[in-house]
Amino acid sequence: MHFTINGKSYEAEVDIRTSLLDLAREHLGLTGSKKGCDHGQCGACTMLVNGRRINACLTLAVMHQDDEIVTIEGLGEVGDLHPMQAAFVRHDGYQCGYCTPGQICSAVGMLDEVAKGWPSHASADLTNVSLDDAEISERMSGNICRCAAYPNIVDAIREVAGRDVAGAKVDA
Repeated sequence: MHFTINGKSYEAEVDIRTSLLDLAREHLGLTGSKKGCDHGQCGACTMLVNGRRINACLTLAVMHQDDEIVTIEGLGEVGDLHPMQAAFVRHDGYQCGYCTPGQICSAVGMLDEVAKGWPSHASADLTNVSLDDAEISERMSGNICRCAAYPNIVDAIREVAGRDVAGAKVDA
């Protein structure tokens, strides 16, 4: 099977029951995305597929042969971090770091959703999404941090949102 992950082409012979997460970690050596619960409840495995965030533990690799897949390794690199990665560092948006790759990928996908004007269940106005703390919390609710670094994660997201999200108002 052929996959495009982080802009690189990969060929892999995997069982059709292999999850996207296991493809990345076990077959391709891309170990940044973590296996937390393996049930889609914690978000540690979050990747971006065609720009949308997904729980990679819940989807089969074979379903994504023609997709553009981005893992944490594809967002930035040493010396040239993605703005969200840099904000997590500045705001100490990690404790043990286990959930951090999924949190960052989810936050990047979430800000793209906001930029596109997609409301969430917490959106008070369906036509003008205001990215306040309640909105960020709702949109990031699929990503659990057992160390409770949530205030720092929200601060990092708010920093990047204030700089990068066109059309979205960030409430101070």
